[in-house]
Amino acid sequence: MTENISILGSTGSIGTQTLDVIRDIGGISVKAMSTNTRIELFEKQIREFKPELVCVMNEEKAAELKKNVADLPVKVMTGMEGLVAVAEMNDSDTVVNSVVGNIGLVPTVSAIKAKKNIALANKETLVTSGELVMKLLKENNVNMYPVDSEHSAIFQSLQGNSGNKIDKIFLTASGGPFRTWDDVSKVTLDDALKHPNWDMGKKITIDSATLMNKGLEVIEAKWLFGVELEQIVVLVHPQSIVHSMVGYEDGAVIAQLGLPDMKVPIQYALTYPKRVKNSFPKIDFFEHNDLTFERPRTDKFPCLSLAYRAIETGGTLPAVLNAANEIAVGRFIGREISFTDIPLLIEKTMDAYTVKYNYSLDDVLKADEWAREYTKNIEVK
Repeated sequence: MTENISILGSTGSIGTQTLDVIRDIGGISVKAMSTNTRIELFEKQIREFKPELVCVMNEEKAAELKKNVADLPVKVMTGMEGLVAVAEMNDSDTVVNSVVGNIGLVPTVSAIKAKKNIALANKETLVTSGELVMKLLKENNVNMYPVDSEHSAIFQSLQGNSGNKIDKIFLTASGGPFRTWDDVSKVTLDDALKHPNWDMGKKITIDSATLMNKGLEVIEAKWLFGVELEQIVVLVHPQSIVHSMVGYEDGAVIAQLGLPDMKVPIQYALTYPKRVKNSFPKIDFFEHNDLTFERPRTDKFPCLSLAYRAIETGGTLPAVLNAANEIAVGRFIGREISFTDIPLLIEKTMDAYTVKYNYSLDDVLKADEWAREYTKNIEVK
């Protein structure tokens, strides 16, 4: 069980829920934290959890925070240097990476090299650099515990089955708010931000609506669990009660179920291999008694197919997919493009890119930079 942690992105959805878990179960000390710009909430967190080191990515906000917490014995840093320092914090044994976007890659690599276990909610780390990261984990003899509810469910369904051959991984998806829509061309930003089951940040909520979130999770699952792509089956499960399942070669399927709440997977990543009592709501199967499964509609939501294409091609193409998606989603949130333009921009960027194989971390960062610039400049009609 983790005793001391650093949290990358403590003011976001996963970060705040991580702190909720710590409040509830106790026994875990927060040694370092980071945020981007939300310094009012961040200051409250600092005063409650008393970390030794914090980072604010925005330089002006960091200066403001430094004045606000001058009465506390806390070091305030900024930028990527500060983010890496939080990740490498000496007193921490686990780093919770809950930042959104490829900005989480470098501090994750730094944390692994500093012999820290990783509780991972940042999809982009494995999407863009899965091969590199899994190799680094092995070289440094540290563990990566999934925080995403789906990957946590798979991880939990694997417990006690060491040596048994996996037949299929069933990765569940809610289907998002437009699962039953025949025409998604009229989707508005407000529509896309209304997820039926989960309370998440804007970017991840849009990714869920396009099914890109599930595509990124397919790539993550391949690296995390060492399976072939054809062994991963995406199931649309609108109720979000079955968080994912593992099928074994004897035909048995083991699933992890629970309410659509991130606190249990966060807690398991921090307390593994122990299960610790908490006060979180528990599922009532008399109430949640209608569980259904459907095939994903890739004709209406092509982002899932684009993710499969990226990982099938391999090399640096998943990094390009991820970067293009971040920019396209940003443009949609900024009301520059339509909902259906998101996959079009991603596909155009992927088509224009020359893939590099046998890649390094620097190659991934260059591919990311190229894709962002290219996607920013695509004109839409």
